[in-house]
Amino acid sequence: MSELEKTYNPADVEQRLYAEWEQNGWFEPTLDKGKEPFAIMMPPPNVTGTLHVGHALDNTLPDMLVRRARMMGKDAIYQPGTDHASIAVHVVLDRQFAQEGTDRFKLGREAFLERAWKWKEHSHSIIAGQMRHLGISCAWQRERFTMDEGCSAAVQKVFIDLYNKGLIYRGTRLVNWDPNMQTAVSDLEVKHKEVQGNLWHLKYPLSDGSGFVTVATTRPETMLGDSAVAVHPDDERYQSMIGKMVKLPLTEREVPVIADTYVDPAFGSGVVKITPAHDFNDYEVGKRHNLPMLNVLTKNGKINENAPQIYQGLDRFAARKKVVVDLDALGLVEKIEKHTHNVGHAERDDTVLEPFLTQQWYVKAGPLAEKCLEAANSGAVNFINERDEKIYRHWLENIQDWCISRQLWWGHRIPAWYKGDEVKVAADCPGDGWVQDQDILDTWFSSALWPFSTQGWPEQTPELAKFYPQFNIMPGKDILFFWVIRMMMMGLEFMGKPPFKTIYTHAMVLDEKGQKMSKSKGNVVDPLDIIKKYGADALRFTLVSQSAIGQDIRLGDAVVEQSRNFCTKIWNATRFALMNGAVYDPAFDPKTAQHPFNQAILSRLAEVITAVDSAYDGYRFNEIAHQLYQFTWNLLCDWYLELTKPLMQGTDEAAKAETQRTLGYVLETLMRLMHPVMPFIAEEIWRKLTGGKTVMYAAWPKAANLPQNAKALADFERLTQVIGALRNARAENNIPPKADITATVTGEGADLLRQYEPFIRFLSKVGGFEVAGTTGPDDVVVVTGGLEIVLPLAGVIDLAAERQRLEKEIAKQEAELQKIEAILGNKSFIDRAPKQVVEQNLSRKNALLQDLEKLKAVYARR
Repeated sequence: MSELEKTYNPADVEQRLYAEWEQNGWFEPTLDKGKEPFAIMMPPPNVTGTLHVGHALDNTLPDMLVRRARMMGKDAIYQPGTDHASIAVHVVLDRQFAQEGTDRFKLGREAFLERAWKWKEHSHSIIAGQMRHLGISCAWQRERFTMDEGCSAAVQKVFIDLYNKGLIYRGTRLVNWDPNMQTAVSDLEVKHKEVQGNLWHLKYPLSDGSGFVTVATTRPETMLGDSAVAVHPDDERYQSMIGKMVKLPLTEREVPVIADTYVDPAFGSGVVKITPAHDFNDYEVGKRHNLPMLNVLTKNGKINENAPQIYQGLDRFAARKKVVVDLDALGLVEKIEKHTHNVGHAERDDTVLEPFLTQQWYVKAGPLAEKCLEAANSGAVNFINERDEKIYRHWLENIQDWCISRQLWWGHRIPAWYKGDEVKVAADCPGDGWVQDQDILDTWFSSALWPFSTQGWPEQTPELAKFYPQFNIMPGKDILFFWVIRMMMMGLEFMGKPPFKTIYTHAMVLDEKGQKMSKSKGNVVDPLDIIKKYGADALRFTLVSQSAIGQDIRLGDAVVEQSRNFCTKIWNATRFALMNGAVYDPAFDPKTAQHPFNQAILSRLAEVITAVDSAYDGYRFNEIAHQLYQFTWNLLCDWYLELTKPLMQGTDEAAKAETQRTLGYVLETLMRLMHPVMPFIAEEIWRKLTGGKTVMYAAWPKAANLPQNAKALADFERLTQVIGALRNARAENNIPPKADITATVTGEGADLLRQYEPFIRFLSKVGGFEVAGTTGPDDVVVVTGGLEIVLPLAGVIDLAAERQRLEKEIAKQEAELQKIEAILGNKSFIDRAPKQVVEQNLSRKNALLQDLEKLKAVYARR
């Protein structure tokens, strides 16, 4: 055991320790058949640049569980890896190409892919470095990439097998199309933004010359692809028009008036244009009525050859303006209204999306969804957050087939081959004359295989046998259906069981004002900036302390600074303890401790271990942080270290030695408890205390190993209440530090304090302390924990000020009582809170009622 440096500097400790951990292979699983497996998959970050603070949370929480599992003797793995992120990488590279005065189409596919691989290597090195700075203990020797050789083989096999089972097919349907990226976009990757636009009311003349109908639209350019106009079948205004034809303005086509219940008679004129190739609702109407599907846009969002020649080649928004001008010239614009509506934008490049009719590959999702629902119904998979289960069920019960093809280059090429009208799905080219599909697979298709592709599947590897299924999955709540449900689909289909036993999604990290972080707002927090300023442990503890189930996290300098101060407190407390002879003795049996103070701190430590274990089991990460903070700062540092100074500096050698060994034991145990949350400072202190190699494989603390003396702990808490009350009374009444005052105490349990008189005098700075006594008219009376403490201060204090102090104290305790009664009156809290927490609140309520009764009696005497 050696001394600690005077101050804790994270920069001197963190990277040194991490390098040792990694070099020694301490993050790697052993595949020991005698060890219980414990595996969690890292939500693979996109190789598009750097991690943000949300990734820090993504990885800190599972890292805690994995570190704790190692200490519990399990063969634990946190499986690392990165995702190729097709669209995101295209966006990044397209911006680079634009700055260089070119684009990917000029470069060609091969040159683009070469550039993409170089970017992947650059970005990956940054991400891996950030993970190391965060202290994430992942199995780096087993790191995977969604486009590495093994994962690619898994993707090919899954596609081919699903196709052969009839669960993958090729079809022409309407999709969300990004004209900038020129690819289909998943429905889940569409962000709807409120846009201030117009609602154009346009006249369509009836072919028989009997008048016209008026339709309202927010996209006039799509009228060039209209296949019909529609009215509600029960709308009496238009019964005579159903079946008639209208002349489609600006074109040489005629389209029918049809009746469909889709039409809302109250919207606009009650007549709507039907453009099946450019609107999702119209597409369904078109299928019902067997209408032509006329696409009038090119892949890059320009008017194509299916529209009149004067519009061909115009950008869609330029065409909108010209169509309106031309209709107005014909007297066919009835009116234009300002109109606010939601418009779909691409999540990655913010392009306004177009419903677009195109041929794509699809997964038939219904049969896969049924298996996912059955897994939830049978309890094969559990949800920590009730909200997640509701979303999971609702999405699966209303699922649509999954469009898995993308018209991009960076990704897994679809293993389909064409020769004339023939199509073959195979891993390799079937022979001469066959051409491979140009499209790639949706990124989420490959990441859906992550739980088993990373462990060597389709080969039956030892890793796969041991680490599938995983313990849980722990991503952000925003990718529940993007990733988590799709992993469930593929895991159940190809492995026969869910890929994980528990689903826990964490909340989002917001800025300190509660706003979502975004580059445009300039409020994005880089985790490395925080680490450089405060240290990785401070960032981790901050994120953990705010990780309440279902609640978003607010992150700012103030809360991280508080966590940094906590690290400093731990360091200074340990340094003080070592300077006062604290020693870690592995042979020390805490159950042999005799002094009540030592029994009390050890008993409270046992309670903390039990509470922390319960919080881990319930995914109440904020409770873990709360327990560690309260024990360390409020009990160990503020009271135990102070109260035991007389013992460690006294002449009773037996009491001194026991206290020094107790303190060493408490600190060592506390470092083991803290290690999953704050691995760096816990490791550094643990090594100094024990001389051991690493806390990472030290045994996880067990409450059963400690004494659990409820009386010693209650007496200790009573003593701290008395001393705290005396200190407060002196401070509030401006009693000079050297004033020689003899305090007296009455009430139930007062006799207990006689044996602690030296400690009370030492910490409260009273000249004497007696049990029992009478109250004079000029005395200050403090009530705490059912005790009445009297300070005879005749001629020392202002009686009027004392009355004001009592009034404030009564008001304060009444306010606290009101809060506790509100909590206990909340049925939801009573039903869901741990029994221990409910009992603590009931106990506190009873204590407050007793104290208030005595305070009011004292106030009445004034």
